[in-house]
Amino acid sequence: MLTKFETKSNRVKGLSFHSKRPWILASLHSGVIQLWDYRMGTLIDRFDEHDGPVRGVHFHKSQPLFVSGGDDYKIKVWNYKLHRCLFTLLGHLDYIRTVQFHHESPWIVSASDDQTIRIWNWQSRTCISVLTGHNHYVMCALFHPKEDLVVSASLDQTVRVWDIGALKKKSASPADDILRLSQMNTDFFGGVDAVVKYVLEGHDRGVNWASFHPTLPLIVSGADDRQVKIWRMNDSKAWEVDTLRGHMNNISSVLFHSKQDIIVSNSEDKSIRVWDATKRTGLQTFRREHDRFWILTCHPELNLLAAGHDSGMIVFKLERERPAFSVSNDSLYYIKDRFLRFYEYPSQKDTQIIPIRRPGSASLNQGPRTLSYSPTENAVLICSDVDGGTYELYIVPKDGFTRGDTVQEAKRGVGGSAVFVARNRFAVLEKSTNQVLVKNLKNEIVKKSALPVVTDAIFYAGTGNLLCRAEDRVVIFDLQQRMVLGDLQTSFVRYVVWSNDMESLALLSKHLIVIADKKLVHRCTLHETIRVKSGSWDDNGVFIYTTLTHIKYCLPNGDCGIIKTLDVPVYITKIYGNTIFCLDRDGKNQSIVIDATEYLFKLALLKRRYDDVMSMIRNSELCGQAMIAYLQQKGFPEVALHFVKDERTRFNLALESGNIQIAVASAKEIDEKDHWYRLGVEALRQGNAGIVEYAYQRTKNFERLSFLYLITGNLDKLSKMMKIAEVKNDVMGQFHNSLYLGDVQERIKILENAGHLPLAFATAKTHGLNGIAEALAAKLNGVIPNLPSGRTASLLIPPTPVLCGGDWPLLRVMKGIFEGGLDQVGRGAPEEYVDAADADWGEDLDIVDVDNIQNGDISMTLEDEETNEDNEEGGWDLEDLELPPDVVTPKATTARSSVFIAPTPGMPVSQIWVQKSSLAAEHVAAGNFDTAMRLLSRQLGIKNFTPLKSLFVDLHMGSHTYLRAFSSAPLISLAIERGWSESASPNVRGPPALVYNFSQLEDKLKAGYKATTAGKFTDALRFFTGILYTIPLIVVDTKREVDEVKELVIIVKEYVLSLKMELKRRGLNDPVRQQELAAYFTHCNLQQPHLRLALMNAMTVCFKAGNLVTASSFARRLLESNPAENHAQKARSVVQAAERNMKDATQINYDFRNPFVTCGATYVPIYRGQKHVLCPYCSSHFVVSQEGEICAVCNLSVVGSDASGLLCSASQIR
Repeated sequence: MLTKFETKSNRVKGLSFHSKRPWILASLHSGVIQLWDYRMGTLIDRFDEHDGPVRGVHFHKSQPLFVSGGDDYKIKVWNYKLHRCLFTLLGHLDYIRTVQFHHESPWIVSASDDQTIRIWNWQSRTCISVLTGHNHYVMCALFHPKEDLVVSASLDQTVRVWDIGALKKKSASPADDILRLSQMNTDFFGGVDAVVKYVLEGHDRGVNWASFHPTLPLIVSGADDRQVKIWRMNDSKAWEVDTLRGHMNNISSVLFHSKQDIIVSNSEDKSIRVWDATKRTGLQTFRREHDRFWILTCHPELNLLAAGHDSGMIVFKLERERPAFSVSNDSLYYIKDRFLRFYEYPSQKDTQIIPIRRPGSASLNQGPRTLSYSPTENAVLICSDVDGGTYELYIVPKDGFTRGDTVQEAKRGVGGSAVFVARNRFAVLEKSTNQVLVKNLKNEIVKKSALPVVTDAIFYAGTGNLLCRAEDRVVIFDLQQRMVLGDLQTSFVRYVVWSNDMESLALLSKHLIVIADKKLVHRCTLHETIRVKSGSWDDNGVFIYTTLTHIKYCLPNGDCGIIKTLDVPVYITKIYGNTIFCLDRDGKNQSIVIDATEYLFKLALLKRRYDDVMSMIRNSELCGQAMIAYLQQKGFPEVALHFVKDERTRFNLALESGNIQIAVASAKEIDEKDHWYRLGVEALRQGNAGIVEYAYQRTKNFERLSFLYLITGNLDKLSKMMKIAEVKNDVMGQFHNSLYLGDVQERIKILENAGHLPLAFATAKTHGLNGIAEALAAKLNGVIPNLPSGRTASLLIPPTPVLCGGDWPLLRVMKGIFEGGLDQVGRGAPEEYVDAADADWGEDLDIVDVDNIQNGDISMTLEDEETNEDNEEGGWDLEDLELPPDVVTPKATTARSSVFIAPTPGMPVSQIWVQKSSLAAEHVAAGNFDTAMRLLSRQLGIKNFTPLKSLFVDLHMGSHTYLRAFSSAPLISLAIERGWSESASPNVRGPPALVYNFSQLEDKLKAGYKATTAGKFTDALRFFTGILYTIPLIVVDTKREVDEVKELVIIVKEYVLSLKMELKRRGLNDPVRQQELAAYFTHCNLQQPHLRLALMNAMTVCFKAGNLVTASSFARRLLESNPAENHAQKARSVVQAAERNMKDATQINYDFRNPFVTCGATYVPIYRGQKHVLCPYCSSHFVVSQEGEICAVCNLSVVGSDASGLLCSASQIR
């Protein structure tokens, strides 16, 4: 059983498939009717007007109707488009068991526990016949699919066949009056419309179900006696043919399969059984653990069945319908109706070659699953599930294809799957041992290879290679070298499709497509909600695939789309240009012509083949919101512009692509305030002051216009804006403009006119206008505001801009690939914009007589405004203003349509540094601390970044310089590059200049040595730890320098460890521990002068403590190091004293004869052979208990963590 869909719900009592759509109705014991899409697996609708269980439900063949019958004695007819019940048919007196529409007439047949069968006309909504005769509950009643018959089953142990031919004649319009008269007589004298034709007796218990064969005169029935009976009938009689036994409980439902010669039954014994209708034997049994089956139905046209049980329903197929096929160059080998067939693509000729052996076992799903073909040897391998997995090898005759009547004896073998891997070699999977047997054409084993993963299927992967499928991954295995060439984790793979050049492959799962290259490097993954059926590669490297409902495409970057909708599923075999060749479920070859323009256009964009893009735009009908959205998403709004006629969409795309000219043209067409505002924002971003001004003028946005003139330094127009505000009686606008201009007297006048005399007086007094202040003081009648004394006032005037007026200079760049000839507006676009320019967008404010207008004349001006409101070219609805020629806003000559386009913004230098480098120092210099920390963590295991914080900041600040432009502008940051020269190309970016270099570390090292010699251990430790902190942020050029840096880490680490031990020793009072630390100090790898001092120190400490033997060991080592004479003298006397008294006063943890290293955290010896862990950066040794802690020596890395190693030069990466 191949389960296609399953639901969990209340007990399912009735089921019905829709004849065309992928829908199924399920009526439940709870009274609800559910409408499911079994392809998508979704609940579409639910209907719950019945009171009590609904036992019968049925879809109409052509109308949007279904009928239901329930325990409330009601038959309801529903319209699923309107989502409601249309009417209810009343008449039955007990539970209704089944309902069914007639295939032609407007009838419904219903069976009820009231022992009757009723036939209803759903158009007239009346009962047209009542069939009486059963003397117990009628469990089911069904129309014959073609003839005028009804079959019914009852608990009275009989099956009855009823002839409804008279009813059919009666419902047909009589041809003449005589017929009509005879019909009236029949009605008057009690004529019967439906008569019992046969009563089939043979069951020992009540019969639950009976149904007709779709084409043959057969009936099958199932009863409580646990038997399935087959009955045959002719014109005069009916008789029992055979009984099928096997069910262990009451049989609920039984039917003939519409496509195959089988009978399917289900039962309360929790099983579905499949029987061979010809041999009358059991083929297969499917069981559920806890659920009894109640209903079974068959799809009227597809190979689908559905069964309802106690906790839901299942939709299933009994056999796979995918034909086994193999494509070889221009031909297809496939299996249909037990024959191997050959199909030539160029000539579309189909030939039968040889018959294939039928499987011996009488069970389902034993047909061929896969087919593999060897073109040189003309050999075919066919695999099937017979006996748990077998293969057959056929050699196709060379002497041309015959009719193929004779069955040739095939070479057979057992194996999970088998494929050709070379000209005359094929591989067979032996699942039991998880190995592959390589065989020759004589079916002899040539070689055995164990597989690297537990494999359940193998596929071809190039000559000598196999693709092995495991449960959660696939691997490519080389049979010659016995090695894995590629490995990819993926969900369970069903089919593998290789491209023609064997460079790419697609792995098809149930709802997933994974595209990878020939080494199984993942490229993209596609998820589908509907099951994926097949796929093939076209010549452009696009993967074309089919689902149950669509043909779709997948581009190399993972973008996908629909090419065509399918009525029935097909299996793609080959793609030639715009033609898809495929096999349907009946094994017929089809060719489907598709329109590939959409995906070829997207592919050309993806591969940047702009010539192809241009020709497609010119010649094809590509359009639609989806294509526009795609172009926007992929960053090609300027291309989308060529598809769009809608002005609002054009405006949005033009703004997105920075094409101000098209945006202006669209804004004029739309002429809405919001669009002008957005145009102004974009024009301001581009520095196109003329268009900003025009946009603000169109929306009468005086505040923004005044501010624009302020920042562009256009004082003449600012003063005119002030006069306009005065004309419009806009006091605040007038005051703001006088502020922008720094016009004190105007501000005093405005305040005085507005009645704010104290403010006017304060303004005049503060600015030293004493005459005006006195006049105002007189008006204030002596109530003069007190101004603060002792303050120094300063004149409030906005700073003059550095650049006054005009548009920003634009770079001259090459014409864009999509500009010019492809412009949708065509050649007319430049002229249109020239016209717009001639209309004086940047025209001065039209207020020539403002100077002469007094406040009393404002009404006259406003009337003029109203009359001129629709005059577009009038600019601002006021009169013209004569301006000197030097202040006229320049026409938009900087952007003649489609000659030049603005360049795309360049990438910041810091981003280039990050992209080009894997060196942490260069990421820090770019300011990308996050990635730098990740790199250091990966390379050196560093986790504690606190000591590096100040170095990070210094490095970042030091690789940039900062320029001040002018006071109101922010600082401009400029990246400084390492090794820059004037001869270098301006387009090639060098690495960042770094403030730390290797020579600085050498100086620090010398300072550390000097401090150590002088005994300034704290200072020395500071120098050495500083070096350790700086080394991860050093960059050098050559491999020799890299070695020197790594050597420096080891040197400094030894000094840090030894100095930390010595400083700790000096803070201790415990003499034993003092001796131990002094002894360990001598085993650090120090410079010779420092080692002598350490030996001298240890010898002295131990001698004073009475440990003469240990002291003498230090003395001997000191003498070997060629010390100064005074030190040598002391050492000799210690040796002599020890020889006289060879003993140690106290036992210390130190054995000078056994080589050791010192733990960097606990300061105990780790002798050779003992387990220990290392710091991944400074390589200090630690006892195992320190694993996972921060290194006590470098204070940066985690002890024992995995790290790739110090990376400080680009030469290491190359």
